[in-house]
Amino acid sequence: MRARLAIKHAGIKVILREVVLRNKPPAMLAISPKGTVPVLQLPTGEVIDESWEIVHWATSINDSQSLRGSSARVLDANRLVSLNDNEFKQHLDHYKYADRFPDFSAEHYRTQAEAFLSLLDQRLAAHSFLLDDEPSIADIGIFPFIRQFAHVDINWFKQTPYPYLQRWFEHFLSSELFTSIMNKYPAWEEGQDTLLF
Repeated sequence: MRARLAIKHAGIKVILREVVLRNKPPAMLAISPKGTVPVLQLPTGEVIDESWEIVHWATSINDSQSLRGSSARVLDANRLVSLNDNEFKQHLDHYKYADRFPDFSAEHYRTQAEAFLSLLDQRLAAHSFLLDDEPSIADIGIFPFIRQFAHVDINWFKQTPYPYLQRWFEHFLSSELFTSIMNKYPAWEEGQDTLLF
């Protein structure tokens, strides 16, 4: 999702091939054998198959709203997204799929994830967005994961003691950028007409 947010933000047109992961097309595996999404193949043939790298690529092409900003701001975004990707996401996956990780309860995994929620809430108490008072690549890099977390138990999330995080979450959830990427697309098949995103 963050790759789509960044591509849409940048106004870059790409050919979209929606993939069902349990039925990975051979064409996808040919360019990215690891078999995860997203995968972006550039006209040069170069392949970018990490969503955070796609965010960097898209915002380096066109960043009309200055989501990147200074090099110090990019470093701060990278540090925060690294915490998200390397720590929070593991807790999120265990919480979301607690039946696959029976050593502990879903509530245990949720509690583990709350350290990151608390960190974000503290940042958002000081600023409107994660880095400062303007949206950044950190916001679009982290929002999709907070959305996943919130939707495991939205009623619980809405009553948590993280008011600034909840405000930020609602802001992005109702944003034009987010709603513009949420269309559903049929799974791509070889020979299908080109679909531009």
